[in-house]
Amino acid sequence: AWQGEVMIETGVMLTDRVLHVAVSTGDKGASMDDAALAALVRVLRGDTTEIGCVLLQGAGANFCTGGNVAAFAAADDPEAAVGEMATRFHVAVTALTSAPVPVVAAVTGWAAGAGMSTALTADVIVRGPGTRFRPAYPSIGFSPDGGMSWSLPRAIGAARARDVLLTDAVIDGEKAYAWGLMTRLVDDDAVRSTALEVATALAHGPARSHAAIRTLVREGRQRTLTEHLPHEAEAIAACAASRDGREGVQAFLQRRPPIFGS
Repeated sequence: AWQGEVMIETGVMLTDRVLHVAVSTGDKGASMDDAALAALVRVLRGDTTEIGCVLLQGAGANFCTGGNVAAFAAADDPEAAVGEMATRFHVAVTALTSAPVPVVAAVTGWAAGAGMSTALTADVIVRGPGTRFRPAYPSIGFSPDGGMSWSLPRAIGAARARDVLLTDAVIDGEKAYAWGLMTRLVDDDAVRSTALEVATALAHGPARSHAAIRTLVREGRQRTLTEHLPHEAEAIAACAASRDGREGVQAFLQRRPPIFGS
């Protein structure tokens, strides 16, 4: 429910235009919080005009260690149960990747399995030397979900991604940064504060520009340069006509910081 400038639902809170999402529970080894992801989907499917950025983080020390393996084991029909779980998870992944606002991930501790897949949906991934990525799926005899087999090759290359996935490799913070698997490497105790600083700055930036950038980068993967250029021309023209575009140009000419937002 909306309470002034703050919206609170299970695992989801809006403060200062930043939508905070606790992707994992604080207990049970920091497994995926299905209720929080479902709430995230509901929010992103509604009115997002007061949301400027999504910030993903864990409820505890770890970002997310994956799905609830105990629930997999208890299922009478594992194929149906895991298939339904993956389908629900993919709704959240799609909502994040197609959101009109930037997504920032504060990756602390472990990001394994579905947690790693979720982190890879972010535009800005902040983590420290002590944080760890691990596919984790082969360790329980599973194949990836959450788009990992799609996003990981695009982040680090197909050959390296096959190696990481097949061997279930653990990737520390420094290696992840060198490979391009993350965008910002900071001290472990500064991960959350840095991610919040980035998310807050993005949340108060030019919304039309951010939405266009995310769409162009996402859709450009399926186009040739010749096919893509008209979409860039259309997007920049629309941005120029927007309130933020006009403000940005005037601020530049007047040599002052722009004031974005409606």
